[in-house]
Amino acid sequence: MKLTFLGTGSAMPTGNRLQTGLLLEAEDKSLLVDCGSGVVHGLAATEHGYEDIDTVLLTHHHLDHLSDLLVLIKAQWLAGKESLEIVGPPETEEVVSGLLAVHDYMQGRLDLTVREIEPEETPITVEGFEIQAMLTRHSMECLAYRFEQDAEPAFVFSGDSEAFEELVEFADGAALLVHDCSFPDEVDVSNHPTPSQLGTVLADAAADIGRVYLTHLYPHTEGNYEQMLESLGDHYDGEVRFAQDGMTVNVNEPEKR
Repeated sequence: MKLTFLGTGSAMPTGNRLQTGLLLEAEDKSLLVDCGSGVVHGLAATEHGYEDIDTVLLTHHHLDHLSDLLVLIKAQWLAGKESLEIVGPPETEEVVSGLLAVHDYMQGRLDLTVREIEPEETPITVEGFEIQAMLTRHSMECLAYRFEQDAEPAFVFSGDSEAFEELVEFADGAALLVHDCSFPDEVDVSNHPTPSQLGTVLADAAADIGRVYLTHLYPHTEGNYEQMLESLGDHYDGEVRFAQDGMTVNVNEPEKR
């Protein structure tokens, strides 16, 4: 599996990071996970472009995770694409219908299929990936996802969430965990973790994880990356890095530092 970070930012733009979006590829399959502001622009810079996306998987319905969904639909329509599948947590169909209702001229431009995920009904197959889901701890219903294909090690994306042991243990055996780490320690926040909170949970959980990448970075993290890594490292001695927009990693092949 190959993972490209299209957007590693948050609801507050920094000028350096797009909002949340991940491109997951394996063999001839590609899957877009979340579609925040700027993600379609990020897709256009990849080898596949936005035309090749057949399925979008949403973690939840906050704007910074789906605000480019209509942008994607219009771009694909103008490029001659005919259909798109959107998969996400309960109420995804209602959300998509509401977005389209705002712009009458977008109705029926693509043949849209919407699937809603109940965690207890997973694993399911989406674009050739076997996907398990679990509820996170966030301000609205949000799903973390575990992606597997064939016998390859797994990739896990936390979505937006506080750090808690069950979520880290959901990633047990994964080669790669991408986890929310929105703020430095000095910010008093709920619904997202700080480095010391995440480091403590990573250390305490009964999970064997390869690499950890930090994402969903608010402007408060700018200039504080080394401090945040040190704080997390005070608790957890595993391999942790910050994700960057445009970065591509092979899930199963640790890159050289």
